[in-house]
Amino acid sequence: MSLAPITVATLAGMKAKGEPIACLTCYDASFARLLDSVGVDLMLVGDSLGMVLQGHRTTVPVTIEQMVYHAACVSRGRERALLVVDLPFLASATPERAIDAAGCLMQEGGAEVVKLEGGAPMLDTVRRLTEQGVPVCAHLGLLPQSVHRIGGYRFQGRDHASAEAIRHDAVAMQEAGASLLVLECVPAALASEIALMLSIPVIGIGAGAGCDGQVLVLHDMLGLNPGRPPSFSRNFMTGQVSIGDAVDAYVRAVKSREFPGRDEIPY
Repeated sequence: MSLAPITVATLAGMKAKGEPIACLTCYDASFARLLDSVGVDLMLVGDSLGMVLQGHRTTVPVTIEQMVYHAACVSRGRERALLVVDLPFLASATPERAIDAAGCLMQEGGAEVVKLEGGAPMLDTVRRLTEQGVPVCAHLGLLPQSVHRIGGYRFQGRDHASAEAIRHDAVAMQEAGASLLVLECVPAALASEIALMLSIPVIGIGAGAGCDGQVLVLHDMLGLNPGRPPSFSRNFMTGQVSIGDAVDAYVRAVKSREFPGRDEIPY
């Protein structure tokens, strides 16, 4: 494993070479050190912290101040992995708000890339951010911040019209300057097609094995969330003696394309 810091250019090179990208969410310095030590390529400080750390039912209550706090914690703990941080609910409602929020995440939180949810309405914001030197990770498919509008956590892109919209938005995001794309809960065939279409890395979560990389919520892959886990996840603590071993098993499974398996591709 190279000790050189991972950059967006590094990830683009990994895509070009066909090397899978291993990503996990992370929310504190201790886990950041652990994830770095076993070769996680990208750490995402996701607004999922609202659910797995704060106990909310959705990500909507998370604030920019909370994202900055957790990003700074992770930044102090990691040395190698690329640090991507979510813009929380309504922080990207206008390009101006997104620029201000991104400034906080990068200057105070140590973010190297900011991630935002949404398709066509976000294109001008992506352009404006990249013009200001902010690397952007776009997020299409299931948009957790829109859970109240869509009526739950539902798979997207199952019909022709919605699949075509996701496909179109993915290309448009790349053209607008996005450096990365996350596809969440979309059909595996659609995600694979988009990954082949784009020159930027495509990271999947519940999107099959054809993406350029995989991301899971840390607490899901460690089996720490009560109740029914996501159908696309896996408890990597099973059969392991330590959390470090579990994370290492996840990285190896992504790198070997053993994860996700057939039973972890819901659609």
